[in-house]
Amino acid sequence: MRFPLRSFCIFRSLICQRPTTADARRQNSSSAAMRLVQFRRHSDKGNIIRVGVEQGEGLGVVDLKAFDPSMPSTMRELLELGEKGLESAQRALASGQCLVDRADIQLLPPVSAPEKVVCVGMNYKDHCLEQNAPIPEKPIIFSKFPSAITGPYDDIILPTESQEVDWEVELAFVIGRRGKHIKEEDALSYVAGFTVANDVSARDWQMKRNGNQWLLGKTFDSFCPLGPALVTRDAVRDPHNLNIRCLVNGVTMQSSNTEQMIFKTAALVAWVSKFVTLTPGDVFLTGTPPGVGVFKNPPVFLKKGDVVECQVDQLGSIINKVV
Repeated sequence: MRFPLRSFCIFRSLICQRPTTADARRQNSSSAAMRLVQFRRHSDKGNIIRVGVEQGEGLGVVDLKAFDPSMPSTMRELLELGEKGLESAQRALASGQCLVDRADIQLLPPVSAPEKVVCVGMNYKDHCLEQNAPIPEKPIIFSKFPSAITGPYDDIILPTESQEVDWEVELAFVIGRRGKHIKEEDALSYVAGFTVANDVSARDWQMKRNGNQWLLGKTFDSFCPLGPALVTRDAVRDPHNLNIRCLVNGVTMQSSNTEQMIFKTAALVAWVSKFVTLTPGDVFLTGTPPGVGVFKNPPVFLKKGDVVECQVDQLGSIINKVV
């Protein structure tokens, strides 16, 4: 089941009409600043994915395909259109037409089928210190399978194969255009925007089994909650000065600031693009701050019924129940 949220109970039905004066005031003054979402209407039959633009965090969503039937149906396809796609989304937002009330939709992960999910290990100094690990001199890169991605309010499924499932709040970003061997000074122009992630981890499989390789412990189904929106780069004042937190059952487990990241966004884009071609929709998880369960004394792991909330300032929260 999906975890019910108070903020989801304020929506009405799909409408395509001119905005009111109050609606217009809600729209972001920056033409490039948007909160892009993927969603599904409760009234749709079948697995229909739609792309929309929030009028503001927690407010109504402009359905891009209802506004313009030529618009793509997924975020990845929208990003592949480049500036043309984003300009079309801006026009739809400015129109205030084709609004969907939040009560009538299910928010999906902002990117659901990326070519790559690139993850960064031990990218906060204090997270290294809490496990008595050396500070890395180069980014430590691993991955999750895209099938691990789940929605911002969907359940985290405890696998029967693990007894040590842990949380990791992370700042994530999404690539907006194709590139290889990207220079660090140009790297931010390849970033479409930022979102919130939980790098859910089965510590027994990550640290004790499978030859201590991380992949299997990181990539069980539902082990990458993502969302609630893709906040475009120009809408985030400073992605490396954001408070970042994880709460389990309302108790703060992790609390830090993204300025503590060892390798920042541009450095990560430049580093990874030395090895692979980055494509629109690729998701980067930038590492977790201290406070994960495995390094507490005694260790604490997730159990059925727990509720995990990951927060990043300016981006929002994802809230996932453990089942």
